[in-house]
Amino acid sequence: MDNKYEYLKKILDNSRYTVAMCGSGTLSEAGYETFRHQENAYEIEKKYGRSPEYIFASNYYNTRTDKFFDFYKSEVLKKNIEPTDTSYALKRMEEKGKIQCIMTSNIFDIEKRAGCKNVINLHGTIYRNVCPRCRKEYPMEYIRDCKKVPYCEACNSVIRPDVALYGEQLDSRLTSHAASEVEKADVLLLLGTTLASDVYSNYVRYFEGNSLVIIHEQEHFTDSKADLVIYDAPKNVLPKLGY
Repeated sequence: MDNKYEYLKKILDNSRYTVAMCGSGTLSEAGYETFRHQENAYEIEKKYGRSPEYIFASNYYNTRTDKFFDFYKSEVLKKNIEPTDTSYALKRMEEKGKIQCIMTSNIFDIEKRAGCKNVINLHGTIYRNVCPRCRKEYPMEYIRDCKKVPYCEACNSVIRPDVALYGEQLDSRLTSHAASEVEKADVLLLLGTTLASDVYSNYVRYFEGNSLVIIHEQEHFTDSKADLVIYDAPKNVLPKLGY
């Protein structure tokens, strides 16, 4: 184990409260690029004639519901994203008291599916789908396997996936909870993301702890603000810590 790994292990061992933030890099490890990834965005626009930000949005869901679900089922639900080595490493770290909270921006719930307990899904999850009228819940498979628009069996309303769409405000209770977790942290561990992240930058400013650690593959100009930076995929780093 080289010096950076030893230093990271020491930081985690001495921390009373560690919060991990899982960004798009941890989703890339599972073989899925977000809609913001340039190549993915280009392919979607080429295929559908619209940008992913235009399609995966609340207005499109409300006004072109059939086309929204065609896109959602094809580009999201049928991708078969599974937990990664990072996901399982986080589970072991949580079980051994090295991580107290995990935040994720992905909607595939890979951390919880790996066995992590205290997870904040900032953008929701594809595995929860709710009728907005009667609140009946449906599994992901019901939405995925529906041939057309998925309607509620109880009241015939269109079922709403519990995921954040472009143009929507996140639940204030969720964002307040996330901010309070960051405030409590001695260590903030950014995995596959940067301090300039659209998702996490608003939460990082609440951090007043001892050590800010970043593990990602690409250098970024904000890395200089961190106490420790390891340039590698999280899946190559966390399992080596021996937890």
